[in-house]
Amino acid sequence: MAEGDRLVRASEAAAALGISLDTLRRWDRNGRIEVVRNRSNQRMVPVREITRLSGREAATTGISTSARNMLEGVVRSVEVTGVVAQVEMDCGPYRIAAVITRDAVEELALAPGVRAVATVKATSVMVSRAEQP
Repeated sequence: MAEGDRLVRASEAAAALGISLDTLRRWDRNGRIEVVRNRSNQRMVPVREITRLSGREAATTGISTSARNMLEGVVRSVEVTGVVAQVEMDCGPYRIAAVITRDAVEELALAPGVRAVATVKATSVMVSRAEQP
């Protein structure tokens, strides 16, 4: 079985895409994402669909994506805890921290010193006032 044909649970696919499970279900109903039902009638998503929708394929083929906040940098640290991992990257003057799945860390072979691209998608930003020195 090719990597792109491998199936992952809908919740894992949603996390990899940075969307909620409800959004993934809506995308399925609207035909925006291809899903397969397993014997228990659960949604399973081909890895190629995650690649297509996340823009990872575009980043490697030179095709532009709609994401505006793509920061190239170097992985500073990777801390794996159970099924999740915290990845810190130095992207120019910025330090980016992201919590992603352990599987994603393994599939992307992320480790300190590896070049990577952080794609930032925020639906809301909260700001609070800093204490005065």
